[in-house]
Amino acid sequence: MNNARAELTLGPILFNWAPEQWRDFYFRIAGEAPVGAVYLGETICSKRAPLFDEHYEAVAERLRRAGKTIVHATLGETASQVDRRLVGEVCQRVGELTEANDSSAAYHLRGRPHCIGPLMNVYNEEALRFLAAKGARNFCLPVELPFASVRLLCTAAAAAGVTIELQVFGRQSLALSARCYHARAHGRTKDTCRFVCEEDADGLPLTTLDGTPFLVVNGIQTLSYEHVNLAQEVLALKAAGVSGFRLSPHSCDMVQVASTFRDLLDERIAPSEALARLEALELAAPFSNGFIHGQPGHRWTTGKLS
Repeated sequence: MNNARAELTLGPILFNWAPEQWRDFYFRIAGEAPVGAVYLGETICSKRAPLFDEHYEAVAERLRRAGKTIVHATLGETASQVDRRLVGEVCQRVGELTEANDSSAAYHLRGRPHCIGPLMNVYNEEALRFLAAKGARNFCLPVELPFASVRLLCTAAAAAGVTIELQVFGRQSLALSARCYHARAHGRTKDTCRFVCEEDADGLPLTTLDGTPFLVVNGIQTLSYEHVNLAQEVLALKAAGVSGFRLSPHSCDMVQVASTFRDLLDERIAPSEALARLEALELAAPFSNGFIHGQPGHRWTTGKLS
């Protein structure tokens, strides 16, 4: 990661998009989005990974030619032999960084420079120092950490010579399960899912008994219904030592999202203008920023970080 300038990054696609849509999305990112690093790979379900194999190298090469740093992402949960094999194969790639989203990947990557993803639950300085000693060079922190914890981890990261990244846009990953909720919702099992998750480009919204939107499911993953939006907070996070600002891909105009956050990080626009641009996307769900303020994650506040 680049220490000299706040880096805008694009996290892995969490959803099951059609292979051609997946390919075309990254081709556009390569040509138009002002992101420095792109995380590429399947992090939710090993059954999906083969769907994109025919396009993976072409996408990676297009991104490289556009000057993007490629980081190969691993699964967030290894529950079967197939999962373990996929994690091992991704970790065998050399010449580019790999992001560990599970301890099995961290085991494969020990002694080599690598990244730690937000599903690894690095909550304190000791965990950061331990993983840094094993070769971790960049940490994307869990979404639920409040600002006080992020600031402490930035201090520990600076002392360890590693960098801190934080998700600033997109639905937040809250949990992973051995059961596929998407399949269950359609009366199927995980093994007989027939890739029903492809019907929901940004996840399947859930509601409470009274019809209030609540959470979103994506295969085995539970996500927030709201989209986190830290446009108001990025400058304070940058001042605290966060050097990587991650956007999680959704089916909205991610080039516009990236351009907005890049302009904000470079202080070409004010947070109020950034918010106006992002509100113009007219997403299906509201924005939230509760976690970073030490509040329930679904909430939205205009207060300053402290």
